[in-house]
Amino acid sequence: MNHLVAPSMLSADFLNLAKDIEMVNKSEADWFHLDVMDGVFVPNISFGFPIIEKIRKIANKPLDIHLMIVDPDRYLERFIKSGAFLLSVHYEACIHLHRTIHAIHDLGAKAGVVLNPHTSVNLLENIIKDVDLVLIMSVNPGFGGQKFIERTYTKISRLKKLILDNESQAMIEVDGGVDLVNASGLLKSGVDVLVAGNTVFSSPNPSETIRLLKNI
Repeated sequence: MNHLVAPSMLSADFLNLAKDIEMVNKSEADWFHLDVMDGVFVPNISFGFPIIEKIRKIANKPLDIHLMIVDPDRYLERFIKSGAFLLSVHYEACIHLHRTIHAIHDLGAKAGVVLNPHTSVNLLENIIKDVDLVLIMSVNPGFGGQKFIERTYTKISRLKKLILDNESQAMIEVDGGVDLVNASGLLKSGVDVLVAGNTVFSSPNPSETIRLLKNI
């Protein structure tokens, strides 16, 4: 499978959001990546249901929603009704992760699990066959534009081995500091989906940057 590119709308221009959505629609991007932050699980607040529902109205590509919130179980149904194709929850935020993953599936969406930089991939051994995707955070979650954590390559390689050893179909996504310099190494380590925010939206030509990321 060729790798996917998911521009992170957290870095989009919210005064001209429709313009940036249309740019992604027309680009070679595969998904819209939407980061939902509650100011509790991470030290920042982003956007919620009203914005997601507006994006869904004009987006013609799947919504990849990453929940950086406490007690995500309370909101699974509403996020999926708002348009989530893939809904990812943090390992660190879910007391009963197996139940949460299966609840997402029962609601009709793909289910992902997210690991913060300090969280070992070994903790996913008993859930890896149940998830559709594992999102590796290559920065500490909460803010865009952070420096990429170099040990991420090793972590991705370990995750890829875990997936293969358990005959899982889970995809690997990486988010945080992804750019045109490190993308090739990430793909070689086993990444299937590149999330890029500042790299895309601070570019003089965002659509061309997406094309370059897609064709590495």
